[in-house]
Amino acid sequence: MERFFKYTLTALISIVALMEFYQVLMRYVFEIPVMGLEEVLVYPTLWLYFLGSVNASREDTQIKANVLDVFLKTDRAKLIVRVIADVMSLIVVLWLTYWAWDYFRYALRVWKESPTLYIPTFYAECAFFIGLLLMTVYAVWYLFKNTKELLTMPKGV
Repeated sequence: MERFFKYTLTALISIVALMEFYQVLMRYVFEIPVMGLEEVLVYPTLWLYFLGSVNASREDTQIKANVLDVFLKTDRAKLIVRVIADVMSLIVVLWLTYWAWDYFRYALRVWKESPTLYIPTFYAECAFFIGLLLMTVYAVWYLFKNTKELLTMPKGV
């Protein structure tokens, strides 16, 4: 799974950077507008954003404000706070995934197309639901992992 994210995210960020470079080069150096490039750029950008978020969830490397860890003395207390944070994260991501599911169904039903190139926008819009669904899976996994660790931890630690 790590290799998938490593190569996919590298490819996506490279595509976005090259497309932006091409757009700037053509527009400001050669003064030739490239019609529709912004429409195409939405697809790798949205997938990059959501797959990057999924990867951060997988690695458990999201930005956190672990202020309480400074004040808590025991590993058990820190783990209790982590489990509470995992529960809150799961609630939020489930709520967002529910909204993304509604939007996914709407996008599938309406089947919009981009204004210039007539590319179905569904392929970019489905990144919302797929990304949040995968983040939900990782939130559940870390909740179970940390809860299991808390329940098996000796009381005095």
